[in-house]
Amino acid sequence: MARVFPEGRLVYGMQLPIQSQSTIYAEPWEATAGAVLAEVARAADRAGFGYVATCDHVAIPRGMAGPMSTVWYDPVATLSFLAGITEHVRLLSHVAIVGLRHPLITAKQYATLDHLSGGRLILGVGAGHVREEFEALGVDFERRGAVLDETLDALRVALGPEEYPEFEGESFSFRDLGQLPRPTQTRVPVWVGGSSPAAVRRAAVRGDGWLPQGDPRDRLPERIVRIRELREAAGVTRPIEIGAITEPLYVGEPGWDTGRRALTGKAEALAESLREYRALGVDQIQVRFRNRDVAELTDQIAAFGAEVAPLLND
Repeated sequence: MARVFPEGRLVYGMQLPIQSQSTIYAEPWEATAGAVLAEVARAADRAGFGYVATCDHVAIPRGMAGPMSTVWYDPVATLSFLAGITEHVRLLSHVAIVGLRHPLITAKQYATLDHLSGGRLILGVGAGHVREEFEALGVDFERRGAVLDETLDALRVALGPEEYPEFEGESFSFRDLGQLPRPTQTRVPVWVGGSSPAAVRRAAVRGDGWLPQGDPRDRLPERIVRIRELREAAGVTRPIEIGAITEPLYVGEPGWDTGRRALTGKAEALAESLREYRALGVDQIQVRFRNRDVAELTDQIAAFGAEVAPLLND
């Protein structure tokens, strides 16, 4: 059993600002605001968020730096820092490209994080998409899916309770090599990111949760049905937690242009809209707030936790 949150309730989390600055979602003020990441994480912790999340890229090629930027904080370092300044919120890698690293390295890093945080880790994983990143690290980009599958199998063992884990695979093998500390959690939850057919299959068969890649609401039902079909066919009976990334939000009337896709308004209206996710079979929603500075962001986080969150499960 690796379910993170109670069944039957819609839980909310957020991808943190600043730590990754793709032009798809970063607000302009984030470029010069590194020191306030702690302030945002603490605000989410106080507001009852289920998790805070960070991304993962090792290096961005010059030709992709325009839209992606080169600002991508290391997830283990960032989540470890956040573990020390928060109390309750879960710590999610969304997503770690674990195929870039040997599973024993990944296990050592994330087991230590889980141990030091008192068992708050959620290991979100993905295949990656930047070819140059793989090539620079000597990893076969074309085999990244197969390597990720084997890595996940190896991590199940390496993040388990045994001090001397054993694994034999095509790309990795290890035995008689001890690693302490062990994770605090008996089974570290693994949430698989991505919406391609391969990612959906991976989430269904190997995952404890699914992190879609920004699928709009109308596409979620077919994906969720597919996940359940694949699990049944594979004989997988353990629980799975289905995620969704919501439209950008603003609690209240913004008085400025938040974009045509943003959901804005009173708490009751926002909660009514977000409850539709639960009706679709979603267990946790990842929210992102439109904002113009850190003060407005933390105000939005607090307002969501105080006004919208209590209405999500009415």
